[in-house]
Amino acid sequence: MDESWKFSQCFGDKGDVENITEADIISTVEFDHTGDYLATGDRGGRVVLFERNENKKNCEYRFYTEFQSHDAEFDYLKSLEIEEKINKIKWLKRSNTSNFLLSTNDKTIKLWKIFEKQIKMVAENNLSETNSYHHGFGGSTQQHKSFQSANNLKLPRVTLHDTITAAQPKKIYANAHAYHINSISVNSDGETFLSADDLRINLWNLGIADQSFNIVDIKPVNMEELTEVITSAEFHPEDCNLFMYSSSKGTIKLSDMRMNSLCDNHAKVFEEYVDPKNHNFFTEITSSISDVKFSNNGRYIVSRDYMTVKIWDLAMERAPVKTINIHEQLRSRLCDTYENDAIFDKFEVQFSGDNNSIMTGSYNNNFMIYPDATGASDPEKDRIVLQADKSAFKAKKLNQNRRKGGLGVNPNGGLSMIRKDVDFETIDFKKSILHLSWHPRENSVAIAATNNLYIFSTL
Repeated sequence: MDESWKFSQCFGDKGDVENITEADIISTVEFDHTGDYLATGDRGGRVVLFERNENKKNCEYRFYTEFQSHDAEFDYLKSLEIEEKINKIKWLKRSNTSNFLLSTNDKTIKLWKIFEKQIKMVAENNLSETNSYHHGFGGSTQQHKSFQSANNLKLPRVTLHDTITAAQPKKIYANAHAYHINSISVNSDGETFLSADDLRINLWNLGIADQSFNIVDIKPVNMEELTEVITSAEFHPEDCNLFMYSSSKGTIKLSDMRMNSLCDNHAKVFEEYVDPKNHNFFTEITSSISDVKFSNNGRYIVSRDYMTVKIWDLAMERAPVKTINIHEQLRSRLCDTYENDAIFDKFEVQFSGDNNSIMTGSYNNNFMIYPDATGASDPEKDRIVLQADKSAFKAKKLNQNRRKGGLGVNPNGGLSMIRKDVDFETIDFKKSILHLSWHPRENSVAIAATNNLYIFSTL
């Protein structure tokens, strides 16, 4: 992690934020297991795939294909509009030349097959022979083929005309969630996946679209007694029987499917004790976990809430190994973030491929990388702040490694200080980095900034 991070490339419209079409805003971004492909989903229900450009030594991607994954629907029974917005995309591990991925909106999950399709055309046939004419009875001219022998007959010959990238829906997993789906996660066994909404988690077999098993149900008999909702869920990367889910109460529950078919009794609960004296109106909102991830080796868990990132050791649920403060400058202004709804922003968090470093987003199109966060480093001191903004185009050559209080890019293309105590008035809450993904094998990251996709890398 000593190499300097630099802006690599950007996809999307470079226009002003004010002119952005709602449907073009990126709502999820995900590298596949090899890092050769990158997927984004947007609020318009589209999935756009990018492919690694192998001819380049640095980290560079090119457009691969685009398809409409979901369309807006209307539930007539509930008089409810169902948005086409893509909430999550998860890649399946490749077993042949085709790629498979799951995409979901609020209600329906789809399994897509992306493959190279050859378009073939008939190049020649018997009709392409020279025609001969003769006069029939009554002076009419008749047209026919003159074949002296069987050698004149030819079988139609098919030749390759073009190769296109096709996307085909193989399975549609529907009608299993009463509430909005917030997470999908593919199991390490390659055969099952889970989907989670506010109150339930379902287990699916990839090959069976019309049947799922409810493995977590926190819905109370009386909905007035509801105290928490599920915010995120994920399978363990190695143990196919383990999964975890986070809640709006700031807890993470690890469940083992070998214990019971309905995993209401968790195996472990990761929760930090907070003195009731420190509770206030905003504590319940800011302590809600927006994202939770396993490290790739399954040893650590990282969680993100509005104010902090917490790293947990799977063997020690009593307290987090580290707590990283994110928005300290907002702590005294939570009333303002509540009024402009920013306090409800759901930031994602990511582990690096080597399990050591962590990345998450903030405002002003800033995102932070914490090198060696699971090791002995001081995350607050060693953090790297980068900015995914259109000014990065102008300052591509000037981009350098930026540490706390280090360098940022101002709109004029020059370098400016990004201070931890940045003034509340200078924060642009519309420019929030919510969705990001880390390449599984190298220090390259993909960042969704409104309707643009940025790639930063150390290569």
